[in-house]
This record gives sequence, structure tokens and C-alpha cells, in this order.
Amino acid sequence: MRIPTSGHRLVRLVLHLPLSIRLGLSHVAVLLVGLGSMSVAADAFDVFEGRGHVDIDPIFGSALTVGVAAAFTVAVVFSRFLLRPLHRVRTATHRLAEGHYDGVLDVPREPGLAALVEDVNRLAASLADTERRRARLVSEIAHEMRTPITILRGQIDGMADGIFTPDDAMFASLTDDLDRLRRLADDLSSLSRAEEGAFTLHAVPTDVTLLVHATAERLRTQYDDKYVTLEVVPGPTVTARLDPDRIAQVLVNLLGNALVACDSGGRVSVTVQVEQEPSPHAVVRVEDDGIGIAHRDLARIFTRFERIEHPNRPAPAGGSGIGLTIARGIARAHGGDIMATSPGLGRGTALTVRLPLELTGTA
Repeated sequence: MRIPTSGHRLVRLVLHLPLSIRLGLSHVAVLLVGLGSMSVAADAFDVFEGRGHVDIDPIFGSALTVGVAAAFTVAVVFSRFLLRPLHRVRTATHRLAEGHYDGVLDVPREPGLAALVEDVNRLAASLADTERRRARLVSEIAHEMRTPITILRGQIDGMADGIFTPDDAMFASLTDDLDRLRRLADDLSSLSRAEEGAFTLHAVPTDVTLLVHATAERLRTQYDDKYVTLEVVPGPTVTARLDPDRIAQVLVNLLGNALVACDSGGRVSVTVQVEQEPSPHAVVRVEDDGIGIAHRDLARIFTRFERIEHPNRPAPAGGSGIGLTIARGIARAHGGDIMATSPGLGRGTALTVRLPLELTGTA
């Protein structure tokens, strides 16, 4: 049934009224329905009893007047208690929009409003944490870029002034610093694509086991230099449709992190297998016996620009804290994921990559 045009206008008018007025009108509406029902029931009861009709209009009018006044007054009074915390929430959201994240609202006793206030407080805390990491990102990027730029400037000025000889060694040094800047730019670009889910995948049928072996061999020299054992456990041939370059990027990150986590004499193992539940997946597991991760930090390691600090162990030099964020973004672009587990500090870490045998993610 279509509502007449006048009805539409009335509905729009009511929706634009203040909440306190609408609460009052709702109480009045309930009262009118109740009194109307009582009147109909009284008439039906009189007919049923055969005592004739009793005129209840004066009683109904008096009850209606008193009831409307009482309902509206009660609604306005109670709405003040309801609107007060809502006004505080509104003020808090305005402060959040202005970039002020330090205001924590008092949680009211009413459960529904308490849930809303707690959500706003969590939002403020999350935004404050994001802003803290953003500020640290700017500082770290500036630091990472300042060092090679300063070296490049010094070397170029030195060659221009005749202090340095423009020989092969000098050009090799210039190339190293330029490569460092390029890697930083590539990492930031990959981070942006990871957060937007915009990785371009060139997926082909790939032997995952062979890819893992080849990637591990690329890094074996670094393991040998640090006297850390790298063991690639023999496994079945696992073929999946994926982007081999992107997955190799993931494996390099995981194996590099495992190497950093281990002391001299440590051990890292890599296994490849297939799991059928909940759907056929290739599973690559990189496990080390290094410094481990506290349970509270397992989720944080995938957060961009987060570098977990360990007591009496400095953070690795040159790390930007975005490698695992990028790695997880690549895995999820393939329709898979990366998970971390650790028994605790000093007890090693395992990072598990799950990749569907058929590409299900979006490129």
C-alpha cells in the first residue's frame, strides 16, 4: 500500500524532529493505542454483558489529557539522560576528526550506550596507534634515505673536487647506495599495493617444492656466514598456480627473518606439504629455534612498521618493519595467508604460508 503524499511529508517532518521530541511522540502514540484498545474492550464487554452502552468519553478524555502530559514529560526527562552521553560521544568524534586521539570517554552504565562508548574509545586508541606508527614511518624513511643520499652527495662532491678518483671502486660504491634507495622505494610501493590489495599477479603452474629449494639455496651463503644451519626437508612435489616471483619474495622475507632471529649455531628448517582441509592448499612452514615471540606480539608482527624489541637484543639494522606486512599481502592476493606461532620468548618461531593449489585471489 502506498503512503499518500501528505503522509510522506509527515514522516519526513517527524524524522527531522529532535530525538527528545520523537521519544515523547512515541510515548504518546503508545498511550493512545492503549487507551483506544481499552475503549474498544470496554464497549465489547458492555455489549457482551447486555448492560447497554456506558458513556466513557469523559473518562477517556481526562485520561488522555493526563496521560499525554505525563508521557511527554517522562519522555523528555529520560531523553536528557539518554542524550547526555550521546552528546559526549558526538564531541569525542569531532575531536577524533580533528586529530585529537587522547580523550577517553567514561563508560556509562546502560549496556547499549556502554558498547557504543567502548567502540569509540577503541577507535581513538587505534587511530592514536596508527598516528604514532605513521610519525615513526616518516622518521624512519627520512633516516633510511638520508644516509645513502649524504654518502652519494659526498662522493659526487669529492669526485668533482678531485678528492676521489672516479674509478671502478667508486662507481661500485655509488651503485650500492643507489640500490639501497631503490629497494626502499620498492618496499614502500609494495606496502601500498599490499594495503590496497592491488598486487598484479602473473600466475602460472609452479612447483612449490622446487621454488622453496631454489630460494633457500640463494640465501644459503648468508646462513653459512652466520653459522646457522638451513635445512630444507625433502617433501612431495606440490604444484600450485601462483606468481613465482611474488612467492619467492615472500620466502626470502621469511627466511631472512628466521636468520636474524637465530644466534650463531642456530637452526632453521623449511618444509612443504599439502593439506586438504578446508580446501587443497600448499603449506610452506619456516621454523627457527631463535629468540621467539611473546604471545601478545604474534599479531603485531604483521602490522606495518612494527618491529618487536627483545631485551638485550638490538633491532636489526636497516629493517623497516614492513616485510611481513608485504608478505602477508602477497599471500592474501593469492587467496592464501600467513600465520605465526611461537611457544614463547627464547623458544623459536614458526611462520606458515598457506597457498591454494588453484589461484582464488584477485590480481
